Amino acid sequence: MSTPHAILPFDAAQAAAAALRERCGDAPAAAVVLGSGLGDFADGLTNAVSVPYTDLPGFPPVGVEGHSGRLVVGHLPDGTRVAAFSGRAHLYEGHGVQSCVHGVRAFRAWGGRGVVLTNAAGGINPAFRPGDLMVITDHINLSGHNPLTGPNDARLGPRFPDMSAAYDPALRAHLHAVARERGLTLRVGIYAALPGPSYETPAEIRMLRTLGADAVGMSTVVEVIAARHCGLRVAGISCITNLAAGLGNAELSHDEVKETALMARSAFIGLLQGTLPRISGAEAP
Repeated sequence: MSTPHAILPFDAAQAAAAALRERCGDAPAAAVVLGSGLGDFADGLTNAVSVPYTDLPGFPPVGVEGHSGRLVVGHLPDGTRVAAFSGRAHLYEGHGVQSCVHGVRAFRAWGGRGVVLTNAAGGINPAFRPGDLMVITDHINLSGHNPLTGPNDARLGPRFPDMSAAYDPALRAHLHAVARERGLTLRVGIYAALPGPSYETPAEIRMLRTLGADAVGMSTVVEVIAARHCGLRVAGISCITNLAAGLGNAELSHDEVKETALMARSAFIGLLQGTLPRISGAEAP
């Protein structure tokens, strides 16, 4: 159900957190937000409780194919209890920015400490290939939105949050350590967010490459801003599902995104299964 405009984001997050405690018990320390085509991770959790977003106060309906729109709380193979947000709301669906970041705020209000935000992205860096996983080191917000616009609610966080290390270096180090242990190749780079839903033009991709972007997508950055504002530690992973416009010969499509994400399924799940326990055990912010 959508959050009424009269309800402040802090109060909406608290209401959702209360519902999550009632349905799922105490919050896990770590969560993951699963992007397009990456929802299979949630299906592998054991002893799981699954709650549709529409049953949680303030969560908007999710209408994009490849996003199931549910929160799953369960256990990894090593026994670590985690939360998986299977799908997200996007600005291009017509949702307001506060609705798009409600999930991370609710997780923090519930008691969560760290979150891995994932997405499907177009590769801009010429060294990248479809199926690569990229650890996000920084972002460029060209979405036209910031969830902190307007009066600041100090109960959520400070007026001017520092974003110089938005993607936590220690959590990034965990990702790289797990990748080495499992023999996975990880790319690193900067993620640029545009509003979508149309894919970028070749001229826009040339602009983004000049600006220093390595990958481009239509999500994630507003959630990162809100998560850092409210005190969550953040890591980010992009699954490179296609070469960006003008860099390949194929016509871009959402079907291609989902198919390539499926190719990366095993590496992606293994990376999360190894990293989330370490994030769960990380020192609280």
